[in-house]
Amino acid sequence: MVALGLQATHLIAPQKLPIRKQRTFSNIIIRCSIAEPSGEPASLGQKTKYNDGLFAKAFMGLFARKMEKFAASPKAGTEPKKGVFDYDYESFVEVSKRVMQGRSRLQQQQVVRQVLLSMLPPGAPAQFRKLFPPTKWAAEFNAALTVPFFYWLVGPSEVVEVEINGVKQKSAVHIKKCRYLENSGCVGMCVNMCKIPTQDFFTNEFGLPLTMIPNFEDMSCEMVYGQVPPSFEEDEASKQPCFAEICSMANPKSSVCHKLQA
Repeated sequence: MVALGLQATHLIAPQKLPIRKQRTFSNIIIRCSIAEPSGEPASLGQKTKYNDGLFAKAFMGLFARKMEKFAASPKAGTEPKKGVFDYDYESFVEVSKRVMQGRSRLQQQQVVRQVLLSMLPPGAPAQFRKLFPPTKWAAEFNAALTVPFFYWLVGPSEVVEVEINGVKQKSAVHIKKCRYLENSGCVGMCVNMCKIPTQDFFTNEFGLPLTMIPNFEDMSCEMVYGQVPPSFEEDEASKQPCFAEICSMANPKSSVCHKLQA
């Protein structure tokens, strides 16, 4: 998921705009903020309210429309949304759930990869590899871009320092409470539709290692650019049980989320 927006960001970033236009673009188009009185994500068990700007709604619609091609038919009496701006975050997540239906874990991940590739211009991965070889600077730069440009997808986050191969660098992003996990309430969707395909896309397509470490206790997440991800079998996320009380697709009898076993 994250890969697409970052590629779009790299295409936008080099453009030099007058200061006034830059402020307009940032404040109006990219604007996505928490509507909670505290200004912080809602506590666990409650859903955070957001104010989504045009940029946020555009990406929700673009992703959702691409995924509709792979999604199961909606419930009787409902129709897929048509226009890009007809989607909100909830309907974006609903399409993701329908993509999972009838597919194995690997098939779900493959769909996300196809969606990401379909939304990038020809040669984009090769261009990314040239612009951002796997260096400390590239990892830190991508971490810095993630915070403002992915507020709409994952909620508020901040760059934090990590140590990779003995080198300290600010190439990790701490997501306070992942909006995607919060809205889906699904461990399988988090791992199969976001974590694994995003790690794989950055590491194998873009050539910049990325490890995502979701915390299923508080729904936070760490994105560590520059760190090679573990195999699925060695990843702690692969052993996570369902959110039995909040996931509509949960199997409370299984010790591991059944969507991770398929």
